[in-house]
Amino acid sequence: MTPRERSLTMAVIEIEQHSAAAGWDAPVSVFALIRTADALADNPALAGEFPPEVVAAARHDPEHLTSIEQDGLPESTNLEELLAQLAWPETVAGAAIVVERIVVPPEAEANMPQDPDAGVDYLMNHPDRQDVRIAAGRLRTGESWCALRSRANDNDDAVAGGPDAVPGLVEALAATLR
Repeated sequence: MTPRERSLTMAVIEIEQHSAAAGWDAPVSVFALIRTADALADNPALAGEFPPEVVAAARHDPEHLTSIEQDGLPESTNLEELLAQLAWPETVAGAAIVVERIVVPPEAEANMPQDPDAGVDYLMNHPDRQDVRIAAGRLRTGESWCALRSRANDNDDAVAGGPDAVPGLVEALAATLR
């Protein structure tokens, strides 16, 4: 793993743990990812606002990332619409998002009703449903990382992760960075 990949992985894990501390049934949250060293170089006064360990990490690792949760997200009816409305200035190295989803086995999806309302009811009441929190991050340079936590195994040691665990979400994040 490169230093940049490691920094992204750590940032996504920290974002997921931050979201986990807030509990389940949360709305979508979006984060800008900035290179901490660049932010400190552009605005040295930030050294007094960042925790000392963040400043030290940035001095040691030029790839260190700081996540900034975005308030006032645009109104949207679904995740795709929300992401289509996002764009980032060049000073933002990447973006991350946290969403909760219901997953069922593939064979259950085959029997899902076509009607959207009936489909939601079907998923909500399916005996094999699993609630999953996904934190995904993507850098402008192409690196990505996803962290997944299930409600059934809700502890930090049970969080799974990988660079392409949720490829559609990673690609949607990439589109916000173009």
